[in-house]
Amino acid sequence: MNFFVQILTANLVLSLCALSWMIAQILKVIIQFLRFRQLELRYLLSSGGMPSSHSSVVCTCAASVGLLTGWDSVTFALAAILAFVVMYDAANVRREAGKQAKIINYIMENKQEMRPDFYGKALKELLGHTPLQVMAGGILGIAVAVAGVDLLAGLS
Repeated sequence: MNFFVQILTANLVLSLCALSWMIAQILKVIIQFLRFRQLELRYLLSSGGMPSSHSSVVCTCAASVGLLTGWDSVTFALAAILAFVVMYDAANVRREAGKQAKIINYIMENKQEMRPDFYGKALKELLGHTPLQVMAGGILGIAVAVAGVDLLAGLS
């Protein structure tokens, strides 16, 4: 555990990414509470929902790297490409997998005679994000990166 703490405190980009993920997950709980008036702490560790913590983390990473190493650096280019791939996956591939899970769960619930015991629990349907959720996560990530790098620059 001490090693993990040392890595996070020694690496600004990792620290900001962890912070960005935590903010996004806490915002999910708050948004769900405001929408449904139920405190759902499971959203602290779940994927899917508003905002996208995946998008937030990769945008924090890319923006932090760009601010620290320059927008023309190879490192920023790699971080930006990774961010685009993750956000595309979140909004497209994982979202479609969630739709498939919803259909399969419906079939399993309504065809009890065909449902073998080995199916176990229902499939997770909230896998991906809407484009708005991905964009919100991206904006959150960039904001965390800019604020964190600016704060560090102000301290030095």
